[in-house]
Amino acid sequence: MAFFGVQSANLQSVSIDSALTVPAVWAAVAFLSRTLASLPLHAYRSTKEGPKKLSGKIEVVVHDAPNDGMDSFKFRQYFWQQVFTGGRGLAWIERTPQGIEALWPMDPAKTVIKRTGLKVTYQYSDESGTKEYPAADVIDVPFMLRSNGLHHYGPIVMAAKAIQLALAMNDYGSNFFAGGGVPPLALTGPLPAGADAMKRAQADIKRSVDAAKNANEQVFPIPPGYELKPVGIDPAKGQMIDARRFQVEEIARTYQIPPVFLQDLTRATFTNAEQQDLHLVKHLIGQWAEALEGEMNLKIFGRENRGRYVEHNLDGLLRGDFKTRMDGYGTSIQNAIRTPNEVRALENLPPLDDGDKLFIQGATVPLSASGEQPAEGQAPANDNNENEAEAA
Repeated sequence: MAFFGVQSANLQSVSIDSALTVPAVWAAVAFLSRTLASLPLHAYRSTKEGPKKLSGKIEVVVHDAPNDGMDSFKFRQYFWQQVFTGGRGLAWIERTPQGIEALWPMDPAKTVIKRTGLKVTYQYSDESGTKEYPAADVIDVPFMLRSNGLHHYGPIVMAAKAIQLALAMNDYGSNFFAGGGVPPLALTGPLPAGADAMKRAQADIKRSVDAAKNANEQVFPIPPGYELKPVGIDPAKGQMIDARRFQVEEIARTYQIPPVFLQDLTRATFTNAEQQDLHLVKHLIGQWAEALEGEMNLKIFGRENRGRYVEHNLDGLLRGDFKTRMDGYGTSIQNAIRTPNEVRALENLPPLDDGDKLFIQGATVPLSASGEQPAEGQAPANDNNENEAEAA
């Protein structure tokens, strides 16, 4: 079987680096980490008038630059890459008497997580030595925890068999096409007498094949009475293309990501691709965003905190969809959900002089008042609509 290019008994071991050579795994990790890193993340305080964005150092750390060497996108992209490869993202919170100073990424491969009694500590080792941090100072988002609540499952380790098959098919395809698409051949007919004669006949056939390939010719001569027959496994007959496509689906299942986001458009239509887009936000991106928010709120603000919190803005996913974004803005203004200036601030536009008022469609009235006539001196409903439209 090894002669025919099938290494069924010797599938290569799977590491993070080898798994990322599979395009579907690379696409899943890159897409999820970049998407989550691109979501706007802000710190807020709850007030009687509603949530207000925090200013000062905490907003700088959360939204702008967690530390001196990384901006928010780079920091969170690295964090999520660790989650979707090894299975855990870690970051240390640097505190000063004035508050939160910075967030520093921790390499999970250099971190040992231990439990002493009921307390969890993180032991981090690097060139400068070994340091131990309490759980309250470490942001920790695992892909999935084991039964002991301490160690974790990683997606690449748990999907190793599926990734092994994808790697094996990559290798077989490379070996098959490395010879210009010519599979292993057998020469049938009267066998030459002696080992030397067999080698000369084999060399003659090989020279004929190579000469035909180099000259871009479709026909090459062989001795009369002989015939060349392929003895390799034809990828089409072996359903290799279907098998490789199935491995894309298996990897998509590992990350719970719709296949269309791994560039698998085999069964995609305009309708189901849009539904997969909604599925991505509701059942994947939203859940991971919630996981990071909960961990940051607990570790940055403390267990007893009731007023301050960090939150992603999932509307950031619409940044490249102008029409949908404008339709949503229009609906929120017409229904007194947002003021024009709030919408303009989201679009980085200057405020209007009269843009801090809430507006609503004048034709929307209580059902009990739908048949009432306007009182004497009161403008008809249509006139109110026109005046409000002009003001908007």
